[in-house]
Amino acid sequence: MSLKNDHERINTQAKLARLAKRWQALSSETGGDEELREMTMESLKRTMNQLREEIALYDARHGVAGAGRQT
Repeated sequence: MSLKNDHERINTQAKLARLAKRWQALSSETGGDEELREMTMESLKRTMNQLREEIALYDARHGVAGAGRQT
């Protein structure tokens, strides 16, 4: 995946925010299948890291102010 324009960057930031909110909700959840929750959280974490990397690469290529800063 490679972000092609500012619109894709904005959408990717929105996805990242939704995933972070979901990760936070799972981290405070109790009960249920703990192993499944941990695996889901690990998957969300990896996806969030990938999205952060894509945003940082886009920012670096396009000289966006604050490039390298995590959202």
